[in-house]
Amino acid sequence: MSRPAATRMLLGAKALVASLWLAGAPAFAADQRPEWLPENSLGVGLPTLADPGSLRSALWERGVKFQLNYIGDLLNSTRGGMRTGSAYSGRLELVIDGDLEKAAGWSGAAFHANAYQIHGSGLTRSFVGNLMPVSNVEALPATRLYEAWLEQKLADGKVAMRAGQLGADTEFLTSSYDGLFINSTFGWPAITASDLPGGGPAYPLATPGVRLGLYPTDKITVLVGLFNGAPANPRAPDPQVANRYGLNFRVSDPALAISEAQFKYGDEKDPARLSGVAKLGVWTHFGRFGDQRYDASGQSLAVSHQDARSLRGNRGVYGVVDQQVYRLADDPTKGVGVFARIAGAPGDRNLVDFYVDAGINFGGMIANRPDDAFGLAFAYARIGDAARGLDLDRGGSVRSSEALIEATYSAQIASGWTLQPNVQYVMRPNGGADPNNSARSLRNATVVGIRTSLKF
Repeated sequence: MSRPAATRMLLGAKALVASLWLAGAPAFAADQRPEWLPENSLGVGLPTLADPGSLRSALWERGVKFQLNYIGDLLNSTRGGMRTGSAYSGRLELVIDGDLEKAAGWSGAAFHANAYQIHGSGLTRSFVGNLMPVSNVEALPATRLYEAWLEQKLADGKVAMRAGQLGADTEFLTSSYDGLFINSTFGWPAITASDLPGGGPAYPLATPGVRLGLYPTDKITVLVGLFNGAPANPRAPDPQVANRYGLNFRVSDPALAISEAQFKYGDEKDPARLSGVAKLGVWTHFGRFGDQRYDASGQSLAVSHQDARSLRGNRGVYGVVDQQVYRLADDPTKGVGVFARIAGAPGDRNLVDFYVDAGINFGGMIANRPDDAFGLAFAYARIGDAARGLDLDRGGSVRSSEALIEATYSAQIASGWTLQPNVQYVMRPNGGADPNNSARSLRNATVVGIRTSLKF
């Protein structure tokens, strides 16, 4: 999509929503929002359009709720990277949730599914060339199923079993404060995205799997997940091409297991005991991985040009901390929060062997704009010793690490509609070497842009 066309689309969407908003009936009061209407939806301010043809209310009577979300990113690489230029990425999402007890009398059971219509072109793929994509909606254009699962709760909700098409990025390795940021690494981090086959079970491709959740107290959570180890054929050059519609449902690849323990502390209402959560997780992949530097005889791949030595299994460990450092007196859910994540994996079989990110998030800090948020975040991904050694053997640019800084401000224009200016500075894209020409070094890149988000 050309830059003028993308700009016209973005402005057109804004004008349409604004005109509908001005023409709508008075908004739902906070205590009058019907159960079938999502929180912070455009429908809150547009009651006449919230329930088209009474479809939503009729479905809810049968235990089904649906939601539409749209995210559009217009981004420009102003300097550095592979080349400068602009790109527009958009994603329309349909989310369906079912209460099976209400729908069919199945006690403690629920259903969830979501699908994407992804369009536009990616700034990272076409212009920047970095490991940490600058937009978390960037993917090859497609209409694609993501998750589709059933969940059964037992023991008064203290045990929950989930099975179906699952994304690990929805529950594992997450932070409650990183969702503000646009760069994809603040969701599913660069270490797992780079080291697991096909990027692992994470956007834009989930895999069949099961997840056990244990909730013995309101302070402790234990999650255990077992996933098919690749979302597409591991031998395919591009998993998004190989599994274009998210319907491959692969179940015969070596498995990926993830376990995570979470401990909440503090008090969500007592200002003297600010709340936080600490998480510790491990993952194990049971497949085989190629050595990043040597072939089976111990020679450098740069010399032998043979297949890489095959290594059994892969593993990683990670930790996450979220901490509220300031709380608004009139709304304990808002204030200032910080997060940090750290992860490691073996350097002989993985491109990235160490990763860390951290950030600070300010929510509701402007008195006359209580629903706005802004933040600053940093991420760092180190290229493993073996991959750097292979670069030395080849005599080209030697990759070292990639780092980025992101600053963003999310402004709520109306309920269900936000605009989000964003600036990112990418240091040493792809570790410093062009992914399409290892002899060419890449300069630090600056990315500026704006996101529009609509929720209905």
